[in-house]
Amino acid sequence: MSKLKIGLPKGSLQEATFKLFKKAGFSISGSERSYFPSVDDPELEPVLLRAQEMSRYVEQGILDCGITGNDWVLENGSDIVRVEELTYAKQSLNPVRWVLAVPEKSNIRGIKDLNGKRIATELVNFTKGYLKKKKVKAEVEFSWGATEAKVYSGLVDAIVELTETGSSLRAHNLKIVETLCTSTTQLIANKKSWKEPWKKSKIEKIAILLKGAIAAEEKVGLKMNIKESDLKKVLGVLPAMRRPTISHLSVKGWVAVETIIDEKQVRELIPNLKSAGAEGIIEYPLNKVIY
Repeated sequence: MSKLKIGLPKGSLQEATFKLFKKAGFSISGSERSYFPSVDDPELEPVLLRAQEMSRYVEQGILDCGITGNDWVLENGSDIVRVEELTYAKQSLNPVRWVLAVPEKSNIRGIKDLNGKRIATELVNFTKGYLKKKKVKAEVEFSWGATEAKVYSGLVDAIVELTETGSSLRAHNLKIVETLCTSTTQLIANKKSWKEPWKKSKIEKIAILLKGAIAAEEKVGLKMNIKESDLKKVLGVLPAMRRPTISHLSVKGWVAVETIIDEKQVRELIPNLKSAGAEGIIEYPLNKVIY
């Protein structure tokens, strides 16, 4: 049996990735110390790796595909296929920024002020490339962690650090000077694997299911019963992805309406539907929405 070797991120993205795959229809399990989790799909062979390393192993063909941040693809300079962007805030797969930050009282106001300065970051290669494009000469050193503390204690002049909201930086009395890049979680593939029909088809199927799970995360289904005489009024307040499904009930003069809406609309919408004549309104969660 053919197998697709897929890399899954170990660490901060692991739980979110497992939950996403669960919604997509794949049950992945394994101990915290295991690098080889099990999955209920005999065609898949999952391997847990740090997101920072993923693109290198995918590029080399050790993995057929994998999930990692676009920032690490850029950092490693990996020549891979970007198959699909996987971003949704509810499971911590939301976009992140790599920013240049300095102490609040620093005289550094912009990227040009970094000439002759020392910068600490985990994203060394990308930062060096960014500075080169800006014609700035600064020393960039790799940071193993506690990067905010290094600039706060004066070990370095600035840091390039990952952030979502900037709250952690502000808590360390740091200010953001510039955003170097925004990164999203990506499903990536090895170029050779992408040319093999079976592997490409399998990767595309996984991408469809993952994308469908993400699309469903912000939406819910609604079912309701409506008198035919009230149908036009109800449809007037009912948003829908395309058109709602309408079917006749066994009771003459009544129809059932089913649709999918954004979850954030439900709170305002249900009372309006009730006022317009809808009855027996049911809200239900969704696992996947395939456009």
